[in-house]
Amino acid sequence: MRNARRSGVLGAMLGAVVLLATACGGLGSTAADSGAAEIAPELDPNQQVDITFESYNLATAGAWTDTINGLLAEFQAKHPNIKVHGQPPQGAAGSNAGANTVASVQSQLVVGKAPDVAQLTFGDLDYAVHQLRPKALDDIVGRDAVQAHFEGAHPVHPRARELAKLDGKTYGMPYVFSTPVLYYNADLFRRAGLDPDKPPTTWAEVQQAGLAIKNSTGTPGAYLDCLTKTSGDWCLQGLIRSNGGQVLSADRKSLTFAEPPAVEAISMAQQLVKSGVTPDLTQAQAMDAMGRGQLGMFLETSALQGSLQSQSAGKWELRAAPMPSFGGNPTVPTNSGSALFVMSDDKAKQRASWELIKFLTSDEAYQAISSKIGYLPLRTGLVDDPNGLKPWADRNPLIRPNLTQLDRLEPWVSFPGDHYVQIRDLMLQAVENSVYRGQDPQATLSEAQRRATELMPRS
Repeated sequence: MRNARRSGVLGAMLGAVVLLATACGGLGSTAADSGAAEIAPELDPNQQVDITFESYNLATAGAWTDTINGLLAEFQAKHPNIKVHGQPPQGAAGSNAGANTVASVQSQLVVGKAPDVAQLTFGDLDYAVHQLRPKALDDIVGRDAVQAHFEGAHPVHPRARELAKLDGKTYGMPYVFSTPVLYYNADLFRRAGLDPDKPPTTWAEVQQAGLAIKNSTGTPGAYLDCLTKTSGDWCLQGLIRSNGGQVLSADRKSLTFAEPPAVEAISMAQQLVKSGVTPDLTQAQAMDAMGRGQLGMFLETSALQGSLQSQSAGKWELRAAPMPSFGGNPTVPTNSGSALFVMSDDKAKQRASWELIKFLTSDEAYQAISSKIGYLPLRTGLVDDPNGLKPWADRNPLIRPNLTQLDRLEPWVSFPGDHYVQIRDLMLQAVENSVYRGQDPQATLSEAQRRATELMPRS
């Protein structure tokens, strides 16, 4: 499913919808609101409110949909005056449904039927704030209320609190995310004469172990789901940052994905392919191969933990380790995932939306989201609480690599401007061409950066 058309279609949809919105006046200013805000009042217990919650987790059958629908039912039992209609993004399907979220919300905004609460990925943050114009949570419920919700018996990890902030305001409540995890097949390690208790810690060791697996078992050694247009750029950013690079300058004005640290990181991945360690597979093919026990190592999101566990159960032993490093230097993992945003102008719906957001990011919700799906619990203290997630975490050590990496987490950077999707696509296509098509990384990334720079906002 290395679908080069998907991102292109998304970009075309975004462009068409932006033009239509401008012509109709449907989206207003392209800048985030900066005026005085009015706090949404508390709801009367007898005040009936209907809200729509759009979540890409509802686009995938199985653990994701079942877990979220279960939480929505629990919320409505606790709040009988608030009725929640859950829906997937328009045109969404499967594990890549997150790529449809912005286009879906934007097309609904044009016709005045936007969801009241939307789950949007962190990579869309800049565009979402300036074009979709969600209500800053600091404005509709007050900054003190937002900060109070971050606290509680099991506070949200400090690194997670910053993920949906822009221009000094919290626009979204961080919801679900993970860091890149190295899943591996312990049975294949043993067959290749490797110690499954000592997984690779550097990319050089990944190549050595991958070659041993391939030569001994005939099974592909490793696959990094960071290197195609289909994969998106969240994991790629962690790979580049762990080698000391960036994809965007700190002032958000210059692209930097063709600088030496990034080129070196992509060259490493290219060498994994050239050496025969990494097969030329699509994302879907790699996921299928890992699930069937026919891939040695798989760098992926922990959101696949539940799926991989069910596929491997009774067939082969699944384990997980932190993302490998470059030469033993500390890794800098970036996060996948999303935040919850309030889109409604109606004060009653805003308050009802806030109540839903609080519930979906509560201790109770994270116990279900982490144990049933595999996402990292942002309220990390739950994993040490005997009455929380500790019994589950003790039985499921695969969550530990995520937790050990959280203190080094840096946010998934969203590219600025209206053409952010095209910028991201140019970068990812250059990476894919370098890694899988054997093109020169420096020349290919430099040309992509030159073209992408023309799409950056003008100061």
